[in-house]
Amino acid sequence: MSKPASLGKGLVELPDRATLRRFDQPGPRYTSYPTADRFIEAFDAEAYGRWLAEPSTGGARPLSLYVHIPFCNTVCYYCGCNKIVTKDHSKAVEYLGFLEKEIDLVAAKLSGARRVEQLHLGGGTPTYLSSEELQRVMVLLRARFAFAPRGEYSIEIDPRTAPAEKIHALASLGFNRLSIGVQDFDAQVQLAVNREQSLEVTRASIDEARAAGFESINLDLIYGLPKQTSASFSVTLDRVLELSPDRIALYHYAHLPERFKPQRRIDTEAVPSPQEKLTIMIDAIRRLCAAGYEYIGMDHFAKADDDLARAQRQGRLHRNFQGYSTRPDYDLIGLGVSAISKIGPTYAQNARALEEYYESLRGGILPTQRGIQLNADDLVRRAVIMALMCHFQVAKESIATGHLLDFDQYFASELTELEPFQEAGLVECSQDWISVTPKGKLLVRALAMVFDRHLRNDRRSRPYSKIV
Repeated sequence: MSKPASLGKGLVELPDRATLRRFDQPGPRYTSYPTADRFIEAFDAEAYGRWLAEPSTGGARPLSLYVHIPFCNTVCYYCGCNKIVTKDHSKAVEYLGFLEKEIDLVAAKLSGARRVEQLHLGGGTPTYLSSEELQRVMVLLRARFAFAPRGEYSIEIDPRTAPAEKIHALASLGFNRLSIGVQDFDAQVQLAVNREQSLEVTRASIDEARAAGFESINLDLIYGLPKQTSASFSVTLDRVLELSPDRIALYHYAHLPERFKPQRRIDTEAVPSPQEKLTIMIDAIRRLCAAGYEYIGMDHFAKADDDLARAQRQGRLHRNFQGYSTRPDYDLIGLGVSAISKIGPTYAQNARALEEYYESLRGGILPTQRGIQLNADDLVRRAVIMALMCHFQVAKESIATGHLLDFDQYFASELTELEPFQEAGLVECSQDWISVTPKGKLLVRALAMVFDRHLRNDRRSRPYSKIV
């Protein structure tokens, strides 16, 4: 099976606006397949517990851990995360007590010696916790799990809650990757979304992280926020490029006030028009690529020497609930309210409401609220979708061999549905390969949706954001 022509890893070509508008549609971000909105309550704590106890295939398979810290001091109006806004710090102390109960339950059920090679603390705002409380979390985890000495250990921070001493405390706890929320440096935009964060505070966090030895620093940006213009966001990009982070995430703001209550505080009239949002996105992509950042996929960019870019070039890139991952597709244990786990061919999500999470743990029961066990069709479609999302190409023979099927026959209707994308120059289909062209990379979610059986069978409206 000959390989397709080089796709220009890290390169992206911007389609014309008419093509973007034609194929732009609401769709999943495919941090999993099936997506979390397909999970069912019939997959409960008992089912999740059985899979934790199941011996791992292929020996002692390494683990990823995700810990959800839901608390924030103030609400950012754009945010759609599962969070609890409070200045009552005693709530965090109570939460850590229940988190310890969950860690104990999971560790007791988990089979075999499973070494942790990835850890991510997300939120909410993990740095809402004090340095002592963060140390408590790490002591709890290290007492129950064996951590690899050269693992990938990351944490999301808000520079407003992460002074220099806390940055260095994080490094001493073993964290080596940092993700910093910025969104936009424009003062009017920050005021409109209730997140006032100066360039100086952000720069100080980055400088301290570098001094403390962090290996990779990511900045999160959002385009489409109220008061934002292409001119104002260009100034934000000037400042971001001066800061020179290793990675940049450029997220699209989806204004869904009917779904996310904090967004109701945003003046809808101040949100940029679809045309202006498109201009902001196009200009930003051009500038980031011109500055030497490689386009990883979706909304992620990385310097050529960053692990994320190297993983993509070497075919090791994966996606999980935290986005793109540089390590193999390990089992993932999610801890904390609303956290999602992936064990073998299953997904399991904890209760989203804090009191429901606490109630399960008071009874000594895993706080699993819903999940799903994948069938053979789910597994093959997941393999295709993740290949598209991570590598922009699918080797038909690899899928056929791994899942004992005739690819063209199994996906006959999907290949027919790809024809409009081929005609638009977004994808190339050959006897052996499906290859996303540089022009099609921005629309890869639309290509992945073609292979989503759940979407094909259920055309009801789903609360997805648009692709661009």
